[in-house]
Amino acid sequence: MKKYLLIVLILLGAVYLFEGCVPSKPKEEVEILPSDRLIKRIEANRRRVKTFQGTGTIKIETKEINAPASFKVNLVRPDSLFMEIYGPFGIDVAQILVTERDFVFYDEINNVVHKGKSNSDILERIFKVKLSFADLTDAFAGAVNVSSKLMSEPSNYEVIFDKYILTYDDPGNETKTKYKIDIRELAITDYQILDNSDKPILEGIYSNFKVVDGISMPTFIQIVNNEENEKINITYRKIELNRSNVKISLKIPDDAKVEQW
Repeated sequence: MKKYLLIVLILLGAVYLFEGCVPSKPKEEVEILPSDRLIKRIEANRRRVKTFQGTGTIKIETKEINAPASFKVNLVRPDSLFMEIYGPFGIDVAQILVTERDFVFYDEINNVVHKGKSNSDILERIFKVKLSFADLTDAFAGAVNVSSKLMSEPSNYEVIFDKYILTYDDPGNETKTKYKIDIRELAITDYQILDNSDKPILEGIYSNFKVVDGISMPTFIQIVNNEENEKINITYRKIELNRSNVKISLKIPDDAKVEQW
């Protein structure tokens, strides 16, 4: 009896070890999409976000600055971004209202309002990173605009483990763009613009996804501009989508000094 018991235990141990070495099957079957349908689904999800509200922390790393801060952001697509930045103990530090045309930056510490027309240079002065208005709003919403790829065929398309990998060549700019997309989340997890030697020029990393209003949204976002040696990290504690009562407003005291940029 002891002999048979020993054999059973050995067999059970072997089965356990074998199962530990073999990848488990997915709990559900996943449809593998062709590249054209996949990229349309990604862009459709991005366009479903009409308004975005988030609270969390932001850290900007450049040659001049390396500082974290708490913030709250409201986005109303396609043309408005309002952001409040807080210092220690929840003290208001700044309020920023940016549209495709104009911006207002209220420095609450010094009670100074900066106003002017929106352009990439102005946005870089405010946010310390070189991004266009469209790229900035997509960055805060954890999205990547793939509308330019809707009518294009990727130069390379493959499925590796739980990721779709799509590469698009851009001979005119001597670059290529690579996307890694989670099969189940149908969300971009890695985005790269590469030069001809496959060196990354710009990178986006998206993780810690949470389903909000039926859309998988990353709660951690990292944008890296390797050419400018700039990095922005965004971590969200709370995200809300497509609320009907989102207000974009900036309150400025009457005694604030106004400067045109």
